[in-house]
Amino acid sequence: MRDFPHAPRPIGYFVHHQGRGHAERCASLVNALPTEQEVVIFCARNDIFPAMRDNTSVIKVPSLFERSGQEREGLDAVATPETLHCAPLGWPGIRRAMATMAQWFDTADPSLMICDVSAEIAQLCRICSVPHVKILQHGDRSDPGHRAAYDGAVGLLAPFASQLAQPDWTETMLGKTHFAGGLGLRTEAPSKEDARARLGLDAHQRVALVLSGGGGSGWSSAPFGVAARALPDWTWITVGAMQVDWHGTEGRNLVHKGWIDTVSDHIAAADLVVSSTGNTTCAEVMAVDRPWIVVPEWRYFDEQVEKARALARAGVALHLDHMPSSAGAWRIAVAEAHDRHRPGAQSALINLDAAIEAGSWLQSLIPSSPSLKHKHEGIVA
Repeated sequence: MRDFPHAPRPIGYFVHHQGRGHAERCASLVNALPTEQEVVIFCARNDIFPAMRDNTSVIKVPSLFERSGQEREGLDAVATPETLHCAPLGWPGIRRAMATMAQWFDTADPSLMICDVSAEIAQLCRICSVPHVKILQHGDRSDPGHRAAYDGAVGLLAPFASQLAQPDWTETMLGKTHFAGGLGLRTEAPSKEDARARLGLDAHQRVALVLSGGGGSGWSSAPFGVAARALPDWTWITVGAMQVDWHGTEGRNLVHKGWIDTVSDHIAAADLVVSSTGNTTCAEVMAVDRPWIVVPEWRYFDEQVEKARALARAGVALHLDHMPSSAGAWRIAVAEAHDRHRPGAQSALINLDAAIEAGSWLQSLIPSSPSLKHKHEGIVA
């Protein structure tokens, strides 16, 4: 860590370790902050982050959600109050994680804590007299736990465009929300021609990409066997987790690639994308502007369901409740996705300066801090 004379008080950042989006938008935001600004990240994993600039550190804390084997038995029957979500009794890992952060609050006197995401940690910040910014996600979050986290925050950071706001979000919430469509994207989207050349795909072949995010266990492959048979002149490629079914009767025009490092190229190379609705997945698809079918995966608080509904309201994707289950249904869905596609509508929801603007907004929430000139030296692209 570099020594910065007269540096401001540090910013803390809690990062949930499920999926890709939390860590990627953290790195994007951290790299946009002035190099004088120290950032201390708390996360259950320290190996999920893209490259980050100097003056940033990661403190590994126990997971708040996974058993370690040291939990006390016999306490599960005690009901969780509505103000909390995941707060089981007798878990030493949770106690240690919270103690680590509370002790850091006391010794570091942080200017701000960013919470991505945990209603409990957001409330811990407020209890410990630390201003916090809560990452705002889609979903039915009208419960007392989420409301306490939002109401107690000095600001809400939404990693998507304002056109994707939910209609149930209150004026009070929206009044302190900064929308950052595209936050977490590290590079501009490649062209279809360049992406296909790198992947060795024929320039004239019709390609459908099926994409599942990193936060779940993926889909059953059977629907995509049906899709490939329904549209045999298309190449169907799946990326991400996929549960292969013995009865799938898959043709040669269906290829499962699993987890790969060339997701962006595959999205750019596609003529059609079928995806779940995780935030990073959605941003990557919108950046390349393709006909798009979205099918939400199960997530807590119906996060992906509400995100899919928001995309449909904005007119940028065809929302289906489940994968088509027959050849005819697949043909109809693919045709409808193409008919609904409005070139430019998706990419209009992506702001290439999202990280820089969000970083400036964060600094505006710290009125007691000295004004810092944004510096690019030491920032990782």
